[in-house]
Amino acid sequence: MFGFFESEQSKKVRSHIQNLASLARVDGHIDEREMNFLVAVGKKNGLNANDVRGVVANSSQAVLTVPDNDSERFDQIFDLVDMMLADGVVDDNEMDFCIDMAEKLGFRKAIVGVLVRKISIGVRDGLPREQIKTESESFLNYQNTSYPAHGAGL
Repeated sequence: MFGFFESEQSKKVRSHIQNLASLARVDGHIDEREMNFLVAVGKKNGLNANDVRGVVANSSQAVLTVPDNDSERFDQIFDLVDMMLADGVVDDNEMDFCIDMAEKLGFRKAIVGVLVRKISIGVRDGLPREQIKTESESFLNYQNTSYPAHGAGL
């Protein structure tokens, strides 16, 4: 196993990879494009390909570690949506999984479906990640000011 002294950041990265692997398995298997995506996300976060494959192999034992800031939460839901789109086929189970995960990551239930769809459209249209993030933050901020009685947007 990865040891008692594993850092919080490392736990977050491994949890994120496990969540992505769970999404990839929603359709019953992880295809080559999805595994390549998982490895790329892992490498971007300091894991090598073998580490990622080990995390994926043990993803049935996943424990969600929620990031402690909005930027990381957005990055995780963005990666989930990007993974959903990786094989070119979006089924209802994958969309439901992303919406459920967005809620578990702390996004308000009232807006998670719209947020996931906004990210999906941006990715599909080839918009840069930062542009999608900025537009999503604007949407979330608008929702916060429009419905203050419902609490924070995240």
